[in-house]
Amino acid sequence: MTPTRPVLARPDLAALDKTDPLKPFRDRFVLPQGVIYLDGNSLGALPRATAARLAQVIEAEWGRDLITSWNKHDWIALPARVGDKIGRLIGAKPGETMVGDSTSVNLFKTLAAALRLRPGRRVILSEPANFPTDLYIAEGLAALLAEGHELRLVEPEAIDAAITDEVAVVMLTHVNYRTGRLHDMARVTTRAHDAGALMLWDLCHSAGAVPVDLNRAGADFAVGCGYKYLNGGPGAPAFLWAAERWHGQMTMPLTGWLGHAAPFAFETHFRPADGIQRGLVGTPPILSLAALECGVDILLDASIAEIRKKSLSQSALFAQLVEEQLAGHGFTIVSPGDEASRGSQVSLAHEQGYPIMQALIARGVIGDFRAPDILRFGFTPLYLGYAELWDAVWVLKEIMEDRSWDRPEHHARARVT
Repeated sequence: MTPTRPVLARPDLAALDKTDPLKPFRDRFVLPQGVIYLDGNSLGALPRATAARLAQVIEAEWGRDLITSWNKHDWIALPARVGDKIGRLIGAKPGETMVGDSTSVNLFKTLAAALRLRPGRRVILSEPANFPTDLYIAEGLAALLAEGHELRLVEPEAIDAAITDEVAVVMLTHVNYRTGRLHDMARVTTRAHDAGALMLWDLCHSAGAVPVDLNRAGADFAVGCGYKYLNGGPGAPAFLWAAERWHGQMTMPLTGWLGHAAPFAFETHFRPADGIQRGLVGTPPILSLAALECGVDILLDASIAEIRKKSLSQSALFAQLVEEQLAGHGFTIVSPGDEASRGSQVSLAHEQGYPIMQALIARGVIGDFRAPDILRFGFTPLYLGYAELWDAVWVLKEIMEDRSWDRPEHHARARVT
């Protein structure tokens, strides 16, 4: 017989908090009292250093030094400097990562560059459950090019067989935003290359949460946002990565002045900069970059291996608590049970997912809802404690038992879910 595992009690999880090597990092974030934050996979918490850093940029660098700060405080180097810091989290070489624009814009740029590198092929391969903006960008780019490109969508288990000699680019999100399913980056990239296709990864739910090594995997292009696990703040600029081997060949579809080889020569015609700088377009958002750098610096002070270890532990314990405490309440765990296939979240399906999540938020347990029926809980090991997992599930159990989720106010749909 298989031995039954002991039922978890709150003291079991509280004991883990006492020996947690990442516990000191919690004090480096602003966390409201009475809130259990399980939505750092959508918007990371505020680093304590950010407010002071922004005040310095606003009052001294902008307010006092004005335009001289482009040189005096090296504002012009921020996209590359922060890019290289993020690069250390994703297995990039120095000079391969640049920060600027949104994830959507960076995806447009990298996807267009990749298609131009495979001129005889017309298929962009992805999956139906990819994040919608990625699919929309691919559709829009194909229509804009008007050269017969198509976005072809197949289920995850059919991706290998679908990578044929028609495919120019395989475009996938490393960690699925709904379920938390984690693709095997190295294996899929190798399969794409074996078929002569290029590989473009979206790292929005990976960077800062799971170990990523783009160069070891042999990837070609990648993009990712700055406001989730990197804790850069709402609307933080995104990053763009291109393997060094493509820098001299990639042609960007948006040729802005800071992607020019000599921006301040003010030449009439565009000459692309060497390296990843050609991925820049317009003037860098200095305030946003300064905030993002604070969040990235915290991650660099921590260990991504320890972050991943704690993330897997927390997600497994949360799933166990759901199974133990919420049996009979209609929840289904849709995230992979296999830790090698799971990102840093656990998602539950429930036909009343939206009002249940609103009831949780009203009780101070913040996750989010993804249509049609997913309650999503993200694990951010730098500031999420183990005992908070028990407390969150206990609140969810109370909501289900007293049916407080069924109050009219919890059914009212907000614009942002």
